[in-house]
Amino acid sequence: LIRTKLLPTSIQTKMVNEGKSLAEALLSAKAEGRLTVGVYECAKIMNEDPDSVSFCLLATDDFECDIALQIHFTLIQAFCFDNDISIVRVNDLKRLNALVGAKGQLEDAHCVLITNPAEDSWEDPALEKLHMFCEESRSYNEWVPEITLLER
Repeated sequence: LIRTKLLPTSIQTKMVNEGKSLAEALLSAKAEGRLTVGVYECAKIMNEDPDSVSFCLLATDDFECDIALQIHFTLIQAFCFDNDISIVRVNDLKRLNALVGAKGQLEDAHCVLITNPAEDSWEDPALEKLHMFCEESRSYNEWVPEITLLER
């Protein structure tokens, strides 16, 4: 009985922490010019230099059912799995746009990539937390975990 009461709280805390880490990683990558936004732009980077990609984010609204987008997502997921790129889903395109887009400009944020930092720079601690979260999720057979972005 005690375990069932504690479990939802620990899950909620983990989701909040991962959402915060994701927002921090996105803002850091954006400030450093390591962010690629858009399905086609991301596919181009993955094709040209897959080793430069550190993290992949797929975003959709809950009620979106664009079959072409779903096909792109399937191919991107397969590519990420084959190339050991951590990947997550976000179900709030509007919040993601607010983080990655230019102020007042709507981006095609269905796919977002974070590329590796320069060799002489520090690793991003928020990105490291996300990699650990993805690795832990895979151990539970959750291959593309979902992260909830926090309200700003």
